[in-house]
Amino acid sequence: MAGQMTFAETMGLSRRHKETKRERFLREMDQVVPWQALIECIAPYYPKAGPRGGRKPMPIEQMLRIHFLQQWYAYSDPGMEEALYEIPLLRAFAGIDLGRDLIPDESTILRFRRLLEQHGLAQQIFAQVQELLEASHLILQEGKMVDATLIHAPSSTKNRDRKRDPEMHQTKKGNQWYFGMKAHVATDTQGLVQAVEFTAAHVPDHRVLEELLTGDEKTVLADRGYDYPQVHEFLRKQGIQDAVARRRYPGQRTGLQALKRFNRRVASIRARGEHAFRVLKCQFGYHKTRYRGLTKNGAQLTTLFALVNLYLVRKELCWLRA
Repeated sequence: MAGQMTFAETMGLSRRHKETKRERFLREMDQVVPWQALIECIAPYYPKAGPRGGRKPMPIEQMLRIHFLQQWYAYSDPGMEEALYEIPLLRAFAGIDLGRDLIPDESTILRFRRLLEQHGLAQQIFAQVQELLEASHLILQEGKMVDATLIHAPSSTKNRDRKRDPEMHQTKKGNQWYFGMKAHVATDTQGLVQAVEFTAAHVPDHRVLEELLTGDEKTVLADRGYDYPQVHEFLRKQGIQDAVARRRYPGQRTGLQALKRFNRRVASIRARGEHAFRVLKCQFGYHKTRYRGLTKNGAQLTTLFALVNLYLVRKELCWLRA
């Protein structure tokens, strides 16, 4: 944090014989997150100390670091508070000294998250990360890949309202039923997320396509879930090269080999777009919604995809800043 030792210096990594995976991950993310730009986005909405004094609010950077730790390690608000007491590595990343600083309680952590939701600051965090990647020339402009992933939501009715989340919905994929929401993303051809939209799970992927595109794309790649006449017509009118995988329709007898070759070429490139979902679900452990409603979960996912982008290019950014 500003005016203090760096995270690596706090942990004494230069004097240690072995750096653990978690230490290395946090050191790299500490280097690549644009802390100052994000603090400037949040500062106008952050509470200030009153004229009569009283306890000062927690430092913005400290709360932002704690918020990101929640995303990376899938902590609830109470779980995050306990982890800060129990794990010195997380305290060091947040810039907390137990002998000098207070650890924010779960209510303070909750209020910070709600502040980000109420003022649309998750979108600003995503935009700031995009600016950083563009300034570092790490985003490829040749085309975009669009895809969607299902996010499970709790289907239990054991809650205060005795109902499932009304903004979530069920859908069938293959022979399996799912209840939850969808995250629709557009990535560049190396898998960095450039646009995000959220819907209930039953909304078809192709209906969100136009919201994910800017109109400046040269090529759009997608799987067979986007193979609809209206999609091909939209891309043709926009002058965008159509690289949407095609389905084999019942009774089709001609052109099957050409169809397979085309789909294989599309899939070989489009597979890179799955990297963002892999980091989201495997590295960050995000498998199920934690909150109720699309707005709250969408804000969390927007922040997560910004952090996913930084994770995917952390080595390049570290090298550029070295």
